[in-house]
This record gives sequence, structure tokens and C-alpha cells, in this order.
Amino acid sequence: MKILVIQQKMIGDVLTSTIICEALRKEHPNATIDFLVNSNTKSVITENPFFDHIIEFKNEYQNDKRAFYTFLKEIRKSKYDHVIDVYGKLESNLITLFSGASKRISFYKWYTQFFYTKTIKRNLVPITNASIAIENRLRLVFPENRITSEITRPKIFLTKEEKEKAREFLESNGIITKTPLIMISVLGSEMRKTLPFEYMAKVIDAIVKNAEVNILFNYIPNQEKDARTIYNLTMPKTQRHIHFDVFAKSLRGFLAILSHCDALIGNEGGAVNMAKALDIPTFTIFSPWILKKDWNMFEDGERQTSVHLSDYMPELFSNQSYKELKKKSLELYPHFKTELFINQLHNFLSKNL
Repeated sequence: MKILVIQQKMIGDVLTSTIICEALRKEHPNATIDFLVNSNTKSVITENPFFDHIIEFKNEYQNDKRAFYTFLKEIRKSKYDHVIDVYGKLESNLITLFSGASKRISFYKWYTQFFYTKTIKRNLVPITNASIAIENRLRLVFPENRITSEITRPKIFLTKEEKEKAREFLESNGIITKTPLIMISVLGSEMRKTLPFEYMAKVIDAIVKNAEVNILFNYIPNQEKDARTIYNLTMPKTQRHIHFDVFAKSLRGFLAILSHCDALIGNEGGAVNMAKALDIPTFTIFSPWILKKDWNMFEDGERQTSVHLSDYMPELFSNQSYKELKKKSLELYPHFKTELFINQLHNFLSKNL
């Protein structure tokens, strides 16, 4: 049997969907399982043993119809028997259809269901602490009566060499493992997913006031200016604990450094999902427009915990649709003052450092 799992989109989505490959490996141990992802997310799933090949969906396939058609013909030649389309957008609809697979599964949408032999309706309410994101993905593989017993966590696999190289890199920059190391997710993927800068600076100040730690910032090159702004908003004492210029030059390098951290704290996003997949404690600050129940994976209030403005001011969210909240995100963020969750942050630090 040849199986194709399709999950385009961002790193967090791709990492979460590796649980589908793990489930399929359990159900069909002799099958060939391929995982189709966007090229820029490939690094997060390298070394994963639950699929056989990574199929890259390159940027040119989105911009060049001829290149995309050539790609579709290659998919056809692979002769897949079973396709699971997690993404469910036009590109993956066409990939699924062109595959010619006899079994084609995706989430239910009335306007695309004819592409598939079976569609699954997403549940809106979680039945475990794994989150809806995990549970609904497992519904693409297992019947409802097996969901709770088949819950598994996404995992990232690093080589010993990668971990050792990261340790040497940290030590060469004066960071020793005897002092707790905290990664700060200072910025979200966009401003609507980013705690106001002055609030994030207060979070970092509170961490340093509470514990003797080393701090790293997680940001990508085009976010350096904003990350520097947050750094400058912190207290001088705090800045002595921040190693602003110590960062990895690749995603695999970042993962290896993250594996040496004692915790990740900050904005919800891919970095949080990666930390959880490395079994690193996380304190996640959700954007007002992101539904916490969808992505607060395996939250236990100790090693994995999160905060959302709706936890403190539910009246701001009454009768508000998802789309309305997204539009109002920047208006809602100023209400999310650090004082609201500072005690929870202190409790998290005391339990995990």
C-alpha cells in the first residue's frame, strides 16, 4: 500500500500532522507513507521515522501553473492507494484528485466533498487535553471510539551530533547548562499574534526578577528590529541576562538549541509547538483571535500552560465571531496586561526551573 498525507501550510500545522503518519504506521506497518509539505517546513520533520519520504511542495507550484501541472503528473505516476488531505484547499484538492487513489479522505466542506471518497466532520469541543487540533487529525485515521485511546504527541527527532553541536555553540557564547536557559518567543508570525511590545518586555523583566536565568530570543531575520525594540524596553538588569545575538542560522539549528532550554515562554505559534514536540515546558500567550481550545495541546497547568484574554475578561468575547475577533485583535490586545497573568507565570517558573 502507498499512502500520501498532505499538509501544506505553516510549521505548527505540519508538525502536528506528523501524528497522522505515526497513526498510519501503526495501522499499516508495511505501507509506504509519503508526507507532502511546503519546502520551508521540511526541516522540522527531518529524521522522523513515521514516514518514508518527504514530498516538497515548492513555491513555484503556486506561481507557475505549468510547474504545478508537471507536479500533479508526478503525483499521478506515484500510484497512491490512499490519500489523506489535511490541508483541504484548492491545491491539495487537485493533488488528491490527480493522485487517482481509490481511498481519498479529508475534512468535510460542502463545496469540496466531491474530491474525496470520505469526509470527516471536525468536532468543535475537545474530549481530552490533547486539543482539537490533535483529536480532529486522528479522526482522519481512526473511528470515533478509538480517539481517546490513540492520543499521541507530535515529536521532533534530532541526532546526537545536532544536540552536541548546539551545546558547544551555547558554551562558546558563555551559556552554561547549569544556569536555567529560557527561550522567549518574543514575536508572533504577525502583529495580530504578538503581545504588545511593552507587555512582553514586562514579562521578560518578571522572569529575571523571579529566577537566575539565561535568556534567548526567538525571532527570524526580518523581525530583528522589532525584537531589538522589545529588548530595549526591558530593564538594564534584565538585559544582562539576554543573549540577544545568540541565535541559530537554520531551523534545525534552532531546534537543537531549543532542546537544551528549560522552558519556552511567549507568543503562541510554531515555536511553542516545536518546544512541546521536544518535551520542553511552555508558557503560551494566545492572541485574542486564536481559539485557545484549538491549539492548547496537552495543557496540564504545570509543564504546559497557557493564558488567553478571554480567561480574564470573557465579556469582551461574548457574541463575537472568529472573523470579528480577528479584525479586532489589535484593539483587544491592550486589555491583555501582564498583571493579569503574572502570578500564573511565577507559578510556572517555580514548578519548572
